[in-house]
Amino acid sequence: MVLPKQAFKLKIIKTEPPGRNMALIKSCRGNTPVFGSNCYLAENATVVGDVVMGDQCSVWFNAVVRGDVNSIRIGNQVNIQDGAVLHCTFEKTTLTIGNSVSIGHNALVHGCRIDDFVLVGMGAIVMDNCHIESNCIIAAGAVLLEGTQVESWSIYAGVPAKKVKTLSPELFAGEVERISKNYVRYASWFTNEES
Repeated sequence: MVLPKQAFKLKIIKTEPPGRNMALIKSCRGNTPVFGSNCYLAENATVVGDVVMGDQCSVWFNAVVRGDVNSIRIGNQVNIQDGAVLHCTFEKTTLTIGNSVSIGHNALVHGCRIDDFVLVGMGAIVMDNCHIESNCIIAAGAVLLEGTQVESWSIYAGVPAKKVKTLSPELFAGEVERISKNYVRYASWFTNEES
């Protein structure tokens, strides 16, 4: 059946002015999230409890940073992309993320330590007590089992994740550094600080 042209009506929906829509920022157990300067939180991002975030960070659409059961510490220029979940284990593990880290879309990062300049790929899972040293890539869909130690300049992939190669300086600059810097730019588009 073909509908007549008149059956289609264009509905224009106006967006709220900047500052009217806000992320869910919630205290828990006496702890309220703390943010550095120039952070961007999407309107439906959630940040709860004992979370301390550095400067120029971004938490994107449907991402959840849950510091309800233990502490989460995040450095500068960290981007937590759409649908990612950051959490810990009660009375056992905290979560620490260094500077210039990208947490890819739908990644799950739980009770671990991630040093500076790391890319955690889309849909990757990083379990409790993992330690990812600086300058690494965790490939999309990789699963780092509990307690996995990832040495600097490594690329880990697979289920369970294993080292598949050494990270080259070119790939480091072209992916890890580039994505981290780009997300600072993307956030500025939503905060009107820069084009």
